[in-house]
Amino acid sequence: MNASRETKTITPPDVLARKGGTPLVCLTAYTTPMGRLVDPHCDIVLVGDSVGMVLHGLPSTLGVTVEMMIMHGKAVRRGVERALMVVDMPFGSYEEGPEQAFRNAARLMAETGCAAVKLEGGESMAATIRFLTARGVPVMAHVGLTPQAVNTFGGYRVQGRGEDAERIRRGAAAIAEAGAFSVVLEKVPEPLARLITREIAIPTIGIGASPACDGQILVTDDMLGLFTAFKPKFVKRYANLGDDTEAAIAAYADEVRGRRFPAAEHVFADTPKSVGASSVKDGEAA
Repeated sequence: MNASRETKTITPPDVLARKGGTPLVCLTAYTTPMGRLVDPHCDIVLVGDSVGMVLHGLPSTLGVTVEMMIMHGKAVRRGVERALMVVDMPFGSYEEGPEQAFRNAARLMAETGCAAVKLEGGESMAATIRFLTARGVPVMAHVGLTPQAVNTFGGYRVQGRGEDAERIRRGAAAIAEAGAFSVVLEKVPEPLARLITREIAIPTIGIGASPACDGQILVTDDMLGLFTAFKPKFVKRYANLGDDTEAAIAAYADEVRGRRFPAAEHVFADTPKSVGASSVKDGEAA
């Protein structure tokens, strides 16, 4: 990150100050090019452990490692200048206790240049969040459907229906009191997300939650139609780039097999057309 750049980077306190204001725009990124594309439009860019499913073909997020998050975090850092960059703490990197969480969070921040980490869990993570924030690690929390607990939940089911709503409410209140600067509410009933947003003092960021949340997040590859293995109900497709990409690849393959590509304009002559500076175009010899 260039310390001399004039662009003002959004910070965790900036996000906290947006409670009840203009909704926060959040998307995921795992690569430098995607980081550059989302950065001008987003307040928060999350390097999510969803990378395991989206880019690595894993069946869940459970196989993602700290090393993977560091690799993708470094890549995104090169493309993000204004948005707050948050990196997910993967499964097994923080659940053992506050000390383990601090070691891994400190490593993620030092090696990726991110300004905050995200971890999953409600009341059970309050002590860890308090420990981290007291030591200079800004924390985004995550309650409701927490994908790292998919085996405990028995699948990607809506959380917080009926009597279970109180568990989610207590969890959100606990992590807010512990010092998290924001919390993701995933796949919870709309009225519950609306209630929690009203009750807690930190911004709520919804994904399959409520338009009343203080912000929204989606996996970028989902909303662009690049990841097509499945489509959650809460995803709106703003493009179908997967279909467009497949069509482009098919057209390329057809032209190669039909010897229509490369054409004359894509190949080079024996000698330059002319001598001198005019013979060079876009860094290539004519």
